[in-house]
Amino acid sequence: MFTILLVSLTPASKSSNLPASDLFPDGITWSVAALRDGRIAAVHHWMIFGAAIFLVSVPVFLQAPLVRLMPWMSLGLTPVLVLIGFRLLQHAKTALWGDLLLGFTWTWLSGSIYWGWLRWEPFLHLPVEAMGLPFVLLGLWRGWGKVGNLFYLGSLLGTGVTDLYFYIVNLIPHWRGLMRAEPEQISVVFQSAIAQMATPWGLAWAGMLAAGLLFVSLTALTARQVCWWGFSGAVLSTILVDSLFGLTALLV
Repeated sequence: MFTILLVSLTPASKSSNLPASDLFPDGITWSVAALRDGRIAAVHHWMIFGAAIFLVSVPVFLQAPLVRLMPWMSLGLTPVLVLIGFRLLQHAKTALWGDLLLGFTWTWLSGSIYWGWLRWEPFLHLPVEAMGLPFVLLGLWRGWGKVGNLFYLGSLLGTGVTDLYFYIVNLIPHWRGLMRAEPEQISVVFQSAIAQMATPWGLAWAGMLAAGLLFVSLTALTARQVCWWGFSGAVLSTILVDSLFGLTALLV
């Protein structure tokens, strides 16, 4: 508002050919630039946060049915995602999205392998999902791909907490049963799992673990670096996806 007032009070004949640095004091010019850059940064932060939530949901709602019917196609899409990610990294305007996509590629690759050929064994889930962990930790140590690597860590943390809940509440037999059940038996397995989760023990642990994930997600949102917003979105989406699964089980 103050900038607009200054422009309106400056004679047109004198201001039309003068640079902004001559029209405004240095402090005002810096403030306007800082405000503009701050708004752009805020938009990037929220876009990465939303994209992280979307990318965690993709394996659940898109990859899951694809990998059941065509596991080799799901696996074959991995190099395509890598290629697109590297192409995006080559341009300054899209480098952020290329970074995020490369981090997502690890979750896509591990999901293709596990849900395609190993889904009958729950105890292999987390080790397979963590297959990219050494490379991600190396990248963070070297300062490479912070957005994608932290997204992967956030997604892996959410996966680990979900699996921990399955172990604590003794839902592993239901997991195995669901993987082997015929279509007409799925609702029976779901109802049995819901009954196990609805006990005081199951509800208490669900509340504690969800509160822990929410705390981690909101804490990451206080960081200024955009990479932590991708981490936050990946962690928060775990709660959303698990809630949708619970709701689906109730409606089956």
